[in-house]
Amino acid sequence: MQKIILNHKKEITILNGLLIILAVMDHFFLTHGNLAGKALFIAGILGLLPVFVQAYQSLKIKVVSIDVLVTIAVLGAFFVKSYEEAAVVTFLFLAGHFLEQATISKTRKAIKSLTDMAPESSLRKNSSGEFEVVAVDDIEKGDILLVKTGDKMPVDGQVIKGSGYANEASITGESKEVVKKIGATVSAGTILENGTLQIQAERVGEDTTFGKIIELVEEAQDSKSDAERFIDKFSKYYTPAVLLLGLIVGIVSKDVKLAVTILVLGCPGALVIGIPVSNVAGIGNGAKHGILLKGSETIQNFGKTDTIIFDKTGTLTQGNPSVSEVLFLSEIREEILSELVSIEAESDHPLAKAILSKFPNQKRKLVSETKTIKGGGVSARINHQQIFVGNLHLMQTQKIPLTTATLNKIEQLEQTGNSIVLMARNQKLVLIMGIKDQIRKGVKEDLNALKKLGVQNLVLLSGDNQGTVDIVASQLEMTQAYGNMLPADKANAIKKAQDKGHNVTFVGDGVNDSPSLANANTGIAMGSGTDVAIETSDIVLMNSEFNRLVQALTLAKATTRNMKQNIFIAVGVVVFLLLSVLFSNWISMGIGMFVHEASILVVILNAIRLLNHPLR
Repeated sequence: MQKIILNHKKEITILNGLLIILAVMDHFFLTHGNLAGKALFIAGILGLLPVFVQAYQSLKIKVVSIDVLVTIAVLGAFFVKSYEEAAVVTFLFLAGHFLEQATISKTRKAIKSLTDMAPESSLRKNSSGEFEVVAVDDIEKGDILLVKTGDKMPVDGQVIKGSGYANEASITGESKEVVKKIGATVSAGTILENGTLQIQAERVGEDTTFGKIIELVEEAQDSKSDAERFIDKFSKYYTPAVLLLGLIVGIVSKDVKLAVTILVLGCPGALVIGIPVSNVAGIGNGAKHGILLKGSETIQNFGKTDTIIFDKTGTLTQGNPSVSEVLFLSEIREEILSELVSIEAESDHPLAKAILSKFPNQKRKLVSETKTIKGGGVSARINHQQIFVGNLHLMQTQKIPLTTATLNKIEQLEQTGNSIVLMARNQKLVLIMGIKDQIRKGVKEDLNALKKLGVQNLVLLSGDNQGTVDIVASQLEMTQAYGNMLPADKANAIKKAQDKGHNVTFVGDGVNDSPSLANANTGIAMGSGTDVAIETSDIVLMNSEFNRLVQALTLAKATTRNMKQNIFIAVGVVVFLLLSVLFSNWISMGIGMFVHEASILVVILNAIRLLNHPLR
């Protein structure tokens, strides 16, 4: 019976409303009230049924919900034979529920559009070389897939044949077209605007970047901040307190109608729903623009940021450095270059990519015993030769002899903004290389915008040499800058800032800086959303453009402000109604329920504004 009643709640609400209309019509135009009392009585009973069932279900799990307050209030109205109050209160309560659901669904629309972008099928190459339609869930790593113009990429993979232009808005938030040709990577959920591609699947299903984005956003909706947890706890005790207040007022005043009116007016509906709906709307807006926020707590933490610490390469700089100077300290130049390129080919560091780009056709050799030395570089063996490639710190720790002239040359390169790559062969320095990276366009203006948003300290931490770090920091007018930092040093610097009472945000690439991303109050990963970035950081900026950071902070502050507004509206309405009923006589139970439902709609509509809030 309970299930039947709840399944037909919409029909009950409509019938309730029609009976109220009939009562009004009867009072003024038909029998002048002969039918009105019966119509209102039936309307009140019908309207009470779903509310009573919901109240009963909540009491079964020992929760005094809003439905309990309304049920007691309506029963009280029947007791004093105020059938019009019973009918109107139940109708407004039920109708308000449907209006709430309709408006809340708008806040989830942006998030739902993400899941709608996920492809359901694809063309897969079979054993006979033909392409056949298969479900995306059946695709496995290594499968060859055909993507035609207008199709969605079914998986993360690599182009092995063909070329075209892809719209990557689902990943980056930008709808501009990106060229895809042989060797390029593609992401699930992006759209091939023009061309035909054959791709080899590398990551499928939930392991794709798009799959992880959807998972992240869905988890973010369910996460709760300290404020939400406080509201949940508050409403748990507040609702019984209102029930007790109504009982005391009823006993003291001996006015049952006054007591049940207090129960209706004290309902904390707007307070309970105000923060979650702001949270969902803020996350939805961010998702539309390639800004992934891991929940309400992340939004509130980031909104309070007063210190932002940046990695340099790929964050403040473009991450596409180029070789500016090469100095050989040995006559066997070709052999040295071959060994250098062979070792760097095993690395994905931006400096390694710069070297490979400079010498693309250099002959390569077999490398063995490769070891990564954190914050220093790499060691390896080639033809029984022990080779070290890295920075000055690595050479010093490996006790490589360095002459005064060598140190002067290194200092000269650093002062002109070069990152230094040194190579030692059998304990002898054989090469000095300077590599320059360009500062991202518009970064200085974006940093100034962050200051206007309340960020007091802009700090640069980098594993690069101090000279290069100082030049970048000076150009960007950073508050502080530290070079030669190992990953552990960066994490320690964050802790020291936190110990001083600062709310610290760390911005890095999400791979090399995972300890710092995890230790900061808010960790932000720049770039295309790697696995490590999504798992470790609190916010992922899918587009590598730096101004997304300003947009993310703008959104976080707007969402936090919206939450506070909703709390103020909800509490203010309840206090106003309770004071009005206790110290005036203009308010009735029906009017109170109308204002109560109106306040819920107001906080929801206020939150919906966030969906279209400008981010710059």
